[in-house]
Amino acid sequence: MKHVLYIASKPFYPWRSPCIRTGHDLLALTELGYAVDFLTVPIGAHHPMPGVRILRVPNPLFLRDLPDGASLRKFLFDLLLLAYGMGLALRHRYTVVHGLDDAGVIAWAVGRIGRCAVIFEKHTDTSHAAGHAWRRFLLRLYQRAERFVLRRADAAIGSGPELVPAMQAMGCGSRACRIPDIPSSLDTPPASHVTECRTRLTPHLDDHLVTYVGSFAHLQSIDLLFQAIPQVCAANNRVHFVVVGGTTAEIARQRHQLARQGLSHAITFLHHVSPTELAAILAASDILVAPRLEGSVAPRKLLDYLCAGTAIVAVNTPANRDLLTRDLAEFTAPTAAAFAQGILKLCHNPMRRHELGRRGRERITTTHRFDQFRDSLRRCYQYVTANREEAPEDTGA
Repeated sequence: MKHVLYIASKPFYPWRSPCIRTGHDLLALTELGYAVDFLTVPIGAHHPMPGVRILRVPNPLFLRDLPDGASLRKFLFDLLLLAYGMGLALRHRYTVVHGLDDAGVIAWAVGRIGRCAVIFEKHTDTSHAAGHAWRRFLLRLYQRAERFVLRRADAAIGSGPELVPAMQAMGCGSRACRIPDIPSSLDTPPASHVTECRTRLTPHLDDHLVTYVGSFAHLQSIDLLFQAIPQVCAANNRVHFVVVGGTTAEIARQRHQLARQGLSHAITFLHHVSPTELAAILAASDILVAPRLEGSVAPRKLLDYLCAGTAIVAVNTPANRDLLTRDLAEFTAPTAAAFAQGILKLCHNPMRRHELGRRGRERITTTHRFDQFRDSLRRCYQYVTANREEAPEDTGA
């Protein structure tokens, strides 16, 4: 049996997009017959998976979370991952070392020690630097290392349409391939679970349930939704909103604002839920909303929206058009008034809601299936292993 060392430096939380992708990678590799050692940080909830040995580095600072982006704390864990990865590579004969995002640099160094193929999987665009000067400095150092590794990795995987050209521009060339994301949950929720969610979330079963999924980060443009809610409720008092995501402090601030407007009854906050629970909530909803204004790559949640077979209201922006069309969603102008009108329009048109949901479900089940994801990963692995077998010596060029 061939062995893979998979390295990820992000805390593992089942509702976060990179962790969902990691879970799909690991499941696909085990189904392809690989035994996987998963080397990661000691933060988050790692659920056992057949064929996967989970290895966590120590937590000398007893941290409970890591911030996104460059930080000294993350750099410490990267050093630990590098040291432990090198030790594993010296003790075991791996076929491939697979690194995710900043762990791709670690994977290359470990692969050199173990004289095995290296795959660099990239989800995050690091072309922009933000934050304090020292963070920008760390990010620039990482970008230099990333370019160095991408020119030398046996293959690179990008999840978004813009990442592959970016990696090719760094010198990866034809060794860069795109493997698109797939919906978070691989199973259709039972009808009884969907009904239970509907009963729990709506004060009245004939209310219109409108759901948002995502963080409260500026990129998500959730403020547009909160500005639209009073307008929707003023026009239709049988609309109930559900927001999945956000931190405890962010939720508390929004509850306070809604209470001042007398709208506490109109919204339910759910913080974070598992992919299985999310699938049931989305299927139980009447309308799903995507208010994002910025970016050019579709957020993963749109895959989950389409998979649910529920109608979507989305702002007409490049990020949403990356995956949606007018046949799959009700597009609106990027204003709170237009967004509110889009929601109300679908509330009053059940046939349109049904048709949008049906088309979305059909689209996603033909273009973003797990078997397609697994086959793409299989071809990538076959490519790197075949090239390694043909090469008489690894020169590091």
